[in-house]
Amino acid sequence: MNIRVVLLIVLSTILLSVAADNTTLAQSTDDDQVLMKVAGEDITKGEFLKVYFKNSKKDKEIDPKSLEEYLQLYINFKLKVAEAKELGLDTTKAFITELSGYRAQLAQPYLNDKRISEALIQEAYQRKQYDVRAGHILIKVGMEADPRDTLVAYRKIVKLRRRILNGENFDDVAKLASEDPSAKDNGGDLGYFTVFQMIYPFETMAYNTEVGKVSKPVRTRYGYHIINVKDKRDALGEVKTSHIMVITKKDNTQEELSQAKVKIDGAYAELENGSSFSEVVRKYSEDKKTSVNGGALPWFTTGKMVGDFELAVASLTQKGAYTKPVRTPYGWHIIQLNDKKKLPEFNEIKGELKSRIAKSPRSNKPREAFASKVKSEYGFKQTIRHRNEFYAVVDDTYFRGRWDIAKAKSLTGHLFTIGDRDYSQIDFTRYIQKHPTKSKKKAVRPAVNNLYRKFVQESCISYADSKLEAKYPDFKSLVQEYHDGILLFELTDEKVWSKAIKDTTGLKIFYGNNKNNYMWGRRLDAEVYTCDDVGVAKKVRKLLKKKVKKGYTTEYISKTINTEKKVLTITSQKYLENEDELINTIKWAPGVTENMEIDGKIVLVSVNAVLNPMPKSLMESKGLVTADYQTYLEKEWIETLKKKYTIEVDNDVLSSIR
Repeated sequence: MNIRVVLLIVLSTILLSVAADNTTLAQSTDDDQVLMKVAGEDITKGEFLKVYFKNSKKDKEIDPKSLEEYLQLYINFKLKVAEAKELGLDTTKAFITELSGYRAQLAQPYLNDKRISEALIQEAYQRKQYDVRAGHILIKVGMEADPRDTLVAYRKIVKLRRRILNGENFDDVAKLASEDPSAKDNGGDLGYFTVFQMIYPFETMAYNTEVGKVSKPVRTRYGYHIINVKDKRDALGEVKTSHIMVITKKDNTQEELSQAKVKIDGAYAELENGSSFSEVVRKYSEDKKTSVNGGALPWFTTGKMVGDFELAVASLTQKGAYTKPVRTPYGWHIIQLNDKKKLPEFNEIKGELKSRIAKSPRSNKPREAFASKVKSEYGFKQTIRHRNEFYAVVDDTYFRGRWDIAKAKSLTGHLFTIGDRDYSQIDFTRYIQKHPTKSKKKAVRPAVNNLYRKFVQESCISYADSKLEAKYPDFKSLVQEYHDGILLFELTDEKVWSKAIKDTTGLKIFYGNNKNNYMWGRRLDAEVYTCDDVGVAKKVRKLLKKKVKKGYTTEYISKTINTEKKVLTITSQKYLENEDELINTIKWAPGVTENMEIDGKIVLVSVNAVLNPMPKSLMESKGLVTADYQTYLEKEWIETLKKKYTIEVDNDVLSSIR
C-alpha cells in the first residue's frame, strides 16, 4: 500500500479511533436512533459506535471525557466531508477513478473461494518439498481444436499408454511416437522439476503418480500427455557450487573425447592427492567465465541445470565435498558443494507462494469455485440453445481478428440469469467483440464454448461484486472510509498542509506572534579539540592563546596542525544543557579547560560564551512552526465550517451511550 493510501486512511480513521482504546460498551438494540445531524446528514447511534469501538480494548470502562473529545473529532470529520461534497470533489473524474481502483483492490478477497486459495498455497508448499523426475509422451492438440481432432489425439495417447502397460519401454515409445521434438534425443525425459516449473495440470498429474508408474492421459494447452514418473526425492533446495570443466562437443573426434577424459581424470587425481579445488580450477578448467573465481557458479535450484549435473550435486551432502567426473552434453565436470539452503518454513515463504500462484494459471481455480458458488447462491439459469446459435454467426474471420458484430444482429434472446439480472445474446455478442484473437484456423464450436464459459464466469463475479456493499457491511464501511479519506486528503492538503508550506507570509506572521514558543534553552558556545597525544594538545593551546588576537579560525587551526596526517579533530557547536556528557562535566565559563584523557586521546574544550535562553529563528524552528501553523489553520477552518453548517446532537441519545 503506497504512502498516499496510508495517509488518507489515517486521515479518515485514526482520528476516529483515538478514544476507542478507553472504551468497552456493548452496543444496545436501539442503534437506529439518530444521535446527531451534521450538515443535514443523519448519523445513527450504531454508526457512531461502530467507528468509536474500532480497535477498542474490551477490558476498559468507558471514559466520558474521551467520549466527548471523540464526539468533537467525529463532528469535525463529518464537517470536512460535507465541505468536500459541497465543492463537488466527489464528482471529479480523478476522484471516481481513484476510488474505483481502491474498491477493486478491496473487493478481491471477497471474489474468490478463500478455501481453495489457501489450499493452493498449502499444496504448493508441500510440492516444494519434493522434486520429481519424469518423462512424457505428447500428442499435440489445441484447446480449441475440433472435437473430432481432440478425439483422434486422445485415442492416440490411450493407445500409446496401452503399449507401454503391455511391456514396451517408455523411452523407446517416446522416441518413436512423441510429438515433443526433444523426445527423439532424450526419450521424453524432462529431468527433475518442482512446483511452478510445469503447467499446472501436468505438475499435478506428475506429483500424484507413483514412482515407476505411467499416468493416465492429462490434457494441457499443448495437447495430451502421459507421464512416466522415474523418481521422487527430497527437494534439492538452493545450492551454491563450483566446478572444474573440460569441454566436449558433438563433433569431437574419438581422440579428442579421449583427451578430454584424460584431462578431467588428471584434475580429479590432483584433488585426491590434496590440491585445493581453486588451484585445480585454475590449472584445468576450460570454463572461462568461472575459472577466474575458483569455478564458482551462481545459486541454483531444481530444473536450472542439466539433469546429470543436478543429479551429481544432489549426491553431495557435506560442504566442500566434490563429485567424481560427471559427463553432461557440454563436457566433463567435477562439482564441489559450497553451500546449501534448506526449504524455509511455511510462514516465511507463504507470501512468495501466494504471489507465484497469482501469476500462474492455477490462480483461476478460486475464481472458478467462487463463480460456482455465485451460480448456486443466486439461482443461475441459462438457455443453452441460445448459446449454440452463435455457432452459425462466429466464423473463420473471428480467428483472424476481423469478425463483424453485425453478423450476430439477429441474436437478441435471453442467454442466462443471475439473481435479478438477465444477460442477453447482445451482451455475449459485445463480449466476443471485445475478446478477438488472431491465430491459425480453429474450430468454431470449442471457441464459442470457451468464450461463453469465460463470459459466464466473469458475469458471475461481476454480479457478486455489485452486491458486496449490501452483503458485507464491513466492506461497505471500508469503501466509505476510502471514499471519505480521498476527499479529506485532497481538501486538507489544499486548506492546511500545502497552504502552510506555500503561505510564507502567513507563516512569518504566525512565527512573529508565537516566537516565544520556540525557545533555545541555556547553551554553551564551545569547541572540542580531540588530539592524538599531549604534543598535539600543546600546539593547539599555543594557537588558542593567539586565536582572538590573530583572528584564527578552527579551519586555520586544523590545517596548521594536520600538516602531514590527521592528528586533530575539532567539533564546534552550541551545546544545550544535558545534551553532551563531556560538556556537562566542564565549567560553563569562557576559557580553555585542562587536558582530559578520553579513549586514549587528549581532549580540551575552548568555551567561547554562555548563551542565555532566547527565541529560535524561523529557520531554526521551521519544522515545528509549520506544524503548529497547520494546526492553527485547521482550527480556523473548522470554526468556519461550524458557522456554515448546522450541527445538532441529541443529548438523550448521547446519554444512553455514556
